[in-house]
Amino acid sequence: MDMDPETQKKVQSLQILEQNFQNILMQKQSFQVEINETNTALNEVINSNEDIFKVIGQVMVKSDKEKLKKELEEKKDLLDLRIKAIDKQELSLRSEIERIRSEIMDKLN
Repeated sequence: MDMDPETQKKVQSLQILEQNFQNILMQKQSFQVEINETNTALNEVINSNEDIFKVIGQVMVKSDKEKLKKELEEKKDLLDLRIKAIDKQELSLRSEIERIRSEIMDKLN
């Protein structure tokens, strides 16, 4: 199918946006996994009545329960902020993809 140069550029732009969109979705999924792990760790720390240990590299060290709880809560808050930022990017990219896709379809029809 022959396309004018402007439409070809839009198709290329669409492909790049879709690739960026996929990258953002992978990042979001990674952060969501990390949030789930952090929540699990936080629940274990909160519910534990025994000594708490923290893994640092390949070493486990005894840790203060309240200090570790605070660290995990801060980590969770940071991950939540990152996911909110990614959600905004995702929404923006999605609308841009739909707009360009619509323009391309209009040109081809």
